[in-house]
Amino acid sequence: MLQGSFWVLVPPIIAIGLALLTKEVYLSLLVGIFSGALFFTDFHFLRATETTFEVMGEKVSGNINIVIFLVFLGILVSLLSKSGASKTYGEWAAKSIRSKRGALLSTCGLGALIFVDDYFNCLTVGTVMRPVTDKYKITRAKLAYVIDATAAPICIIAPISSWAAAVGSSLPESSSIDGFNLFLHTIPFNLYALLTILMMLFLIVSKFDFGPMKRYETIHQKEIEEDCEANEKSAGGKGRVFDLLIPIGVLIVLCISAMLYTGGILEGNSITESFANCDSAKSLVLGSFFTLIITFLLYIPRKVITFKEFAEAIPEGFKAMVPAILILTLAWTLSGICNENYLDAGGYVSTLVSNSSIGIGILPAVFFLISLGLAFATGTSWGTFGILIPIAVAVFPGEISQMLVLTVAAILAGAVCGDHVSPISDTTILASTGADCNHIEHVSTQMPYALIVAACCFIGYIIAGLTGNGWLGLGIAAVLLMGTLLTIYWVSEKKQKN
Repeated sequence: MLQGSFWVLVPPIIAIGLALLTKEVYLSLLVGIFSGALFFTDFHFLRATETTFEVMGEKVSGNINIVIFLVFLGILVSLLSKSGASKTYGEWAAKSIRSKRGALLSTCGLGALIFVDDYFNCLTVGTVMRPVTDKYKITRAKLAYVIDATAAPICIIAPISSWAAAVGSSLPESSSIDGFNLFLHTIPFNLYALLTILMMLFLIVSKFDFGPMKRYETIHQKEIEEDCEANEKSAGGKGRVFDLLIPIGVLIVLCISAMLYTGGILEGNSITESFANCDSAKSLVLGSFFTLIITFLLYIPRKVITFKEFAEAIPEGFKAMVPAILILTLAWTLSGICNENYLDAGGYVSTLVSNSSIGIGILPAVFFLISLGLAFATGTSWGTFGILIPIAVAVFPGEISQMLVLTVAAILAGAVCGDHVSPISDTTILASTGADCNHIEHVSTQMPYALIVAACCFIGYIIAGLTGNGWLGLGIAAVLLMGTLLTIYWVSEKKQKN
């Protein structure tokens, strides 16, 4: 076995590299998974095959609630389409939202409102806003970017969210530090989350794109127009605006209520404690299941659709979610091969960090890079928290100090950034699904945007660590980002004029 060496990072690198090169994400992930299994079993082919499907079974069973939620949401989307409610809503929203910019800003606003969970955020925002963005011929890659930029970045700075709970639970049990209090302190210094939101708003307001996104917009503009026309022609049913708004509103309310329920609010826990202790995956299943029941009662008695059409929506919704479920299954399997029970990539990174003798002042910047790389390679932000936050707490023991806050904030920022640029990240996969965008096209168009923000964050964390002033680091990083974007904008405008 090759645990404890650089080779444990090779399988995810193979999978990610192949996916970006070939644009074939399924086969790339399978190659990465099997290479990891071969490394783990000392290149014993039969045992590697057994290990592959053993890990796959473990990960699917452990995440089965997410799979069920995806199926239920696929069914709901199919029902909204069959009823004609999506088309009617798009036409109605177009009267209030009068521009492409307005449609994108509305998408941002909805993403900011649904801050409790990133999975829920990606899929719900995509479902609600796709008819509107289609009206204004917004490409699916641009929609996926906006969804992704308002999912994890919003959740990681929201005190009441599943992410806040994940951060709090990452502290070692022996620590005397209050995890929730530490999380609150990191919010203003999570540079990646804050600057990603800033960059997204700049791009929307200025109506500007560059790099792969601009090329994608140019190439696929006609394609999205044809898709929109086809969708409009195929949409039938008698659905009205409220036939979309009621099911989506019910879904949001019931999922949040289920989070409070699974978190123990009926046992006397406060709202904050309930969100911190909730089972978010189970909550999404409960909320979406009861939403389907309410949608049935809303549609069938009023003959918005027939009983037969309702029944047909069940397999159609399942089929629509098969690509997302397959990618998630493979991504979870690759993550499982890399976890502590197999190759232990996190343990290798943990050992490297623990044994290094780096100056304290640059630790936030170093942890940012390590967190980014680990989340990129494993596709999991939460796993990255669990590996690196205990190390940061060990380096800065005792009370909550400024350097501990900056270091943990850098870990959280790096994890979200790695999540954004990784083709095997579950959040990125679901952003693609919510926008109905080709997954690799979403990753490749988003990556330059994420890396520009990451470079500014890295400099910001160097300054924050050396000066001990997180606000100074935030200010300089923001100025750097805006300066970079304005420079790219002016150069692009100059080229167009010439």
